[in-house]
This record gives sequence, structure tokens and C-alpha cells, in this order.
Amino acid sequence: MVIGEQAPKIFAIRRPEQMALWCALPLRAFYILTYPLLVALDTITSFLLRRLGVEGGAEHDELHSEEEIRRLLTRAHAHGELTKSEHRLIDAVFEFDEITCRQIMVPRREIAYVDIDDPISEVIREVQTTKHGRYPVCRGSLDELVGVLHTRDLPGISADSKETVESLVRPPRFVPDTLRIPRLLRVFQATRQHMAFVLDEFSTVSGLVTLENVVEQIVGPVQDEFDQEVPDVVPDGSGRFLVQGGALLQVVNGWTGLHLHSRAADTLAGLLREKLHRVVDAGDIVEFDEGVAEVLEVRKGRARLVRLSLPAQDEAAPVD
Repeated sequence: MVIGEQAPKIFAIRRPEQMALWCALPLRAFYILTYPLLVALDTITSFLLRRLGVEGGAEHDELHSEEEIRRLLTRAHAHGELTKSEHRLIDAVFEFDEITCRQIMVPRREIAYVDIDDPISEVIREVQTTKHGRYPVCRGSLDELVGVLHTRDLPGISADSKETVESLVRPPRFVPDTLRIPRLLRVFQATRQHMAFVLDEFSTVSGLVTLENVVEQIVGPVQDEFDQEVPDVVPDGSGRFLVQGGALLQVVNGWTGLHLHSRAADTLAGLLREKLHRVVDAGDIVEFDEGVAEVLEVRKGRARLVRLSLPAQDEAAPVD
């Protein structure tokens, strides 16, 4: 036992590189010599199993489900093999394939657009005020969408220019609200356009989505010098959070540790309206199994700012 097992095993543990180099060539030679036999055995086994109605007889490797891979990543992060940012990035990739355009789009009511009949001076003033890179061009409203105006086409055009908005418009791109964002990303790559208008089941424009919205689902919020976006969730003392009404439920759950869900709503504002069965008002309070939501601000019948309060024993930190 000492000569045949204990001593060789301990020697290999103490000097793994030396043992690996000694064994590499013999193992390689053994693999080459026995490879035809292994292929023949796998082929015969697969054939017999197929005759019995069983597929995949030649597959010996253990397959891991998504949940098992996530647990492995969590353990690797806990033992220091993955950094916090690496763990968050890989975990976001697993969620990426399940997200639809409807969940990440800019809602219709928040879209800044220009009218095709507006004078160029008014368009320039709108661009200087809102500071976006692209603007939908409509005739009266978003129900009559004409195209997209790129601000890169405006330099060199003065306010008193005779240039019209119509001459600068580029054709719009439309996508259904049920389109998953991996396919949306391929659309952006194929068309070389970074903005698309989201259509609902009645072919009405319900919002717009950009390449930035897609990228943010993996790397987190991406803002430039002109962005003034407020974080979706902000801690507000012990067991309390200030949450934007438009925050996705999975984002809220990740920050607070709650398990909010809805079949019809994707955002916290939508969930509150669903629970109340009416348009929300400032001061409304909704109780969940794990906490309480208080509506602080309302805009156009939609909860804009909400305070979530958790019981003291359920205080949670952001989930990485």
C-alpha cells in the first residue's frame, strides 16, 4: 500500500508539475493507441441505444444546467476566483436572453421628438435643450412617424437656413415589443442603425429602444456628459429604498431582496397599478408579503417615485 499507493499519491500532490511532465508522453501514447478502440466502442454503443430508442449514447460528459452554472459562479466568487464585477457581468449575460424590447424601451410619453413642419431654428433650439443624439421626426404626433433626425447632420446649418427638416430625415426602423434583445442587437448590427421604434400588438408606437439600452443590460448604466438619469434604486436608510417607478422588477428584486413579480407588468409602477386596480395617487400605500411600498410622486397617472420599506429582519444589500 505504501509503495503502490500512498507514496506515489503524496509525491504527485507535493510535486504536481514534475509528475504531470513524467506522465504526459505515456498518457498521450496510450490515448493514440486506444483511440480507434474508443471510437469503435462508442459507435457500437450509440447504435444499440438508438435501436432501443435512446439518444446520446456517446455523450459521457456531464452537462450543467443554467442554475448549476450560476451556483458554480457564486462559489467561485465567494472563494475569490471571480471578482465582483466579473461575477455581475457573467450573471447579467444569463439574464440577457430573456429580456424583451418592451422591458428596456423608453416609454412613448418620455420620447422627445420634433415635428417635420417645424422651422430649422426651432429644431436646433430643441436639440440644444434636450441634448440627444437622435430625434424621432413626426407629423403632429408619434402616430405619424416619418423618420429619424441625426444631430450630426445639423452642424453647419444656421438658424436662419432655408434647409428643411424633411431633407435631413433618415428612414425609421421598427421592431415588435416582444422581440428579445439578442435579436435586437443583431438587427442593430445588420442595419447599422442604433435606434428602433417599438410597436405593440396594435402596431402603435409604444416606445423606442437604442443600442445603449441593450448594452446597459450587461454592463450596467452607461451615461455620457449630458445624461441626467437618476439611479433606479437608492438606499434611504435602514431597510428602505427610493425606487423609480420605471425600474424593472428584476432590478428592484436584486437590490432589495424582494420577490416581486407580475404576469402583466414589467416595472414597479405597473405592479402598483395592478395591485390597486386603479390609477395611482401620491400617498398610496401597497403592502406586499415582504414589505410596503409608498407612492411619493406621481406623473401623468403613473408612479414616478416610490419608497420601499422592508421589515428590520429582512434588511438586504444589493445582490451581486
